[in-house]
Amino acid sequence: MERRLISSGSSWEERYGYSRAVVTGSHVHVAGTAPIMPDDADPPPTPYDQMRRCLKIAEAALRAAGANMTDVVRTRVLMTDAGYAPEIMRAHGEVFGAVRPACTGVVVGLLDPRWLVEVELDAEIS
Repeated sequence: MERRLISSGSSWEERYGYSRAVVTGSHVHVAGTAPIMPDDADPPPTPYDQMRRCLKIAEAALRAAGANMTDVVRTRVLMTDAGYAPEIMRAHGEVFGAVRPACTGVVVGLLDPRWLVEVELDAEIS
């Protein structure tokens, strides 16, 4: 099966050996996407705005793969505090309210202490 790699241009991808997304057949797997800003600027301060940033980056990867947000079948939401869930999931619902992918939320520690949320997506190209 053919594999196509999608890059966001982040230095993390080459440094650590991963792709923003991988396309295999009709499947698109988007890696954990944190609220990374250009030039490593500080991410937005709120969980809601960080989730919006994560989703924007992930959406760009989906588009590069030939998919869009309506093709998403699973999301994994990683957050640093369960108390952030209402804001984070509000942003999730604004994007996926009609799509309703399978979703898992987990409380974790993330690599950068400025990050409050990270999201992974899986999609099926229609």
